[in-house]
Amino acid sequence: MTTTQYFVTGATGFIGKRLVKKLLERKGSVVHFLVRKESAGKVAALREYWGVSAARAVAVHGDLTSRKLGVSADDIKKLKGQVGNFYHLAAIYDLSADEESQTAVNIDGTRNTVEFAKAIDAGHFHHVSSIAAAGLYEGVFREDMFEEAENYDHPYFRTKHDSEKIVRKECKVPWTVFRPAMVVGDSTTGEMDKIDGPYYFFKLIQRMRQLLPPWMPAIGLEGGRVNIVPVDFVVNALDHISHTANISKRCFHLVDPVGYRVGDVLDIFSRAAHAPKMNVFVNAALLGFIPRGVKKSLMALAPVRRIRNSVLADLGLPEDMLTFVNYPTRFDSRDMTAALKGSNIACPNLKDYAWRLWDYWERNLDPDLHIDRSLRGTVDGKVVLVTGGSSGIGLAAAHKFAEAGAVTIICGRDKDKLDEACKEAKAKGYAFVAYPADIADMADCDRFIQELISNHGGVDFLINNAGRSIRRAIEASYDRFHDYERTMQLNYFGCLRVTMGLLPGMATKRKGHVVNISSIGVLTNAPRFSAYVASKAALDAWTRCASSEYADVGISFTTINMPLVRTPMIAPTNLYNNVPTLAPEEAADMIAQACIFKPVRIATRLGITGQVMHALVPRIAQIAMNTSFRMFPDSSAAKGAKPGDKAAKPQLSAEAVAMQQMMRGIHF
Repeated sequence: MTTTQYFVTGATGFIGKRLVKKLLERKGSVVHFLVRKESAGKVAALREYWGVSAARAVAVHGDLTSRKLGVSADDIKKLKGQVGNFYHLAAIYDLSADEESQTAVNIDGTRNTVEFAKAIDAGHFHHVSSIAAAGLYEGVFREDMFEEAENYDHPYFRTKHDSEKIVRKECKVPWTVFRPAMVVGDSTTGEMDKIDGPYYFFKLIQRMRQLLPPWMPAIGLEGGRVNIVPVDFVVNALDHISHTANISKRCFHLVDPVGYRVGDVLDIFSRAAHAPKMNVFVNAALLGFIPRGVKKSLMALAPVRRIRNSVLADLGLPEDMLTFVNYPTRFDSRDMTAALKGSNIACPNLKDYAWRLWDYWERNLDPDLHIDRSLRGTVDGKVVLVTGGSSGIGLAAAHKFAEAGAVTIICGRDKDKLDEACKEAKAKGYAFVAYPADIADMADCDRFIQELISNHGGVDFLINNAGRSIRRAIEASYDRFHDYERTMQLNYFGCLRVTMGLLPGMATKRKGHVVNISSIGVLTNAPRFSAYVASKAALDAWTRCASSEYADVGISFTTINMPLVRTPMIAPTNLYNNVPTLAPEEAADMIAQACIFKPVRIATRLGITGQVMHALVPRIAQIAMNTSFRMFPDSSAAKGAKPGDKAAKPQLSAEAVAMQQMMRGIHF
């Protein structure tokens, strides 16, 4: 049986690994592949993937950056005259790689490989380049074009262009150049080995899906054309064409003959992710009307650079990705099409396999998968302070933190309640650290903060939960101005006193998270809660200011616009007995999520709906809230009734009872 022998560089790479598998499917084939001695441990796994023994997949030790690939004289002698097809795939396919490493691998590495191919008298040299070799060519780049490349100042473009020139000018054996387009995962399995190309936009699409319903129209970015091909198409086309005749001194574009605009690609992947469809597109070419000098001057401004870099970093987009937004080049592929005629090899439509790419990315490559998103992973060993932690929401949250391994500190005015909470924790197998403190008393607050710093060195997480709520109409409060003063004293000034006492320590450590428990009433402007809502609105406003000031020192803030929770705070209002409320444990879950994900705000859809109504149709929102205000009377306590006074209990109308029933399950 005749043995067909191949040599492959880059056999451990995404394309190379699959090409070797394809070559080994040919009867009697033997593949020699270059591997560094430091990577010898990968060989066994590679042979297992290829399903062959060492006799058919032969490792050749060497180094791309050495003369003749650093292959020993004995190995060169064994290979001399034996290799029919030599495939050079080893290269850096990374826009963000530094210029020095790209030059060493892509240019010097190609020169060393060409020299080695001649040394072993290879039958044919197949150089796998990239469409990046064309640079940013304006127009259609043909397969017979080489020196016509334009605007290839970027190291990635330049090294791809220059490596092709080395093959054309210095290769002493017959050669062929292949230029794959932007290679993505397998069109049948979605498998991909790294985040690259269009994958950089997946996190942005995922965030859109999380924030917006799929039916909501979205605005997309229209730009130049990008060419995307699945890895299985590239491998199949490369294998087929490299085994055909009359390909010497020719180039083949392994591209999608259709091609897509940037906006179309984003829309296709948005559909695959069930994210909002992009109905309106903003043409990125409009940016071209801004003179280059103006753009350069803007980028010279430190604040502009900082904002741009922060946004790109937050979205996980490399700076160089912006180069492709207005990508100007299209690629002719007539030679490739002719060479593949009759082979049943064709580039599939991106719309048909985009969902597979998305599914594989979300299951295997999403950066969030490698982050411990459990509460234990977030707070284990950290110091967490929960104010108002002796009952209600605070106590439920404290249990969660302590169970997750945090040093959980609770404070409250009632020492007996604190002791009871500590006993409860001990019975469950963990402990609280309790401090009696009156947050509304500024002097006691300062004492408490100094004690915290002295005993614990500050805190890592601060949960500002201590608060006071008063449900009373303004018309019933004319002679009760002290209600506003005492509510503001605890809910706003007390909260600020604690936070500002602990912020210096967080700033020194350059890390810390503050969770402020606000109210859904701030979003809906709930009547009868003017004192409470005003105090929480003040806290919300302060938090927005603080979050902007501390954004660059590692301190983050989350505001939770908490819906109604069944706690001792609402007990005096009998009306709430039939109103849908959250359990303290459910509220504690929201606090845990705030610590894990650190969002700017957590709010229910009901709260957001109320906020939107007040912003867009304020008069209608006022009428709706006034209707509910008149429908539900003040509580007995608000009217000054004594406990057990039956005559003072409010009588609900049939409409009010009906609304209560309709509102069940409203917290979603």
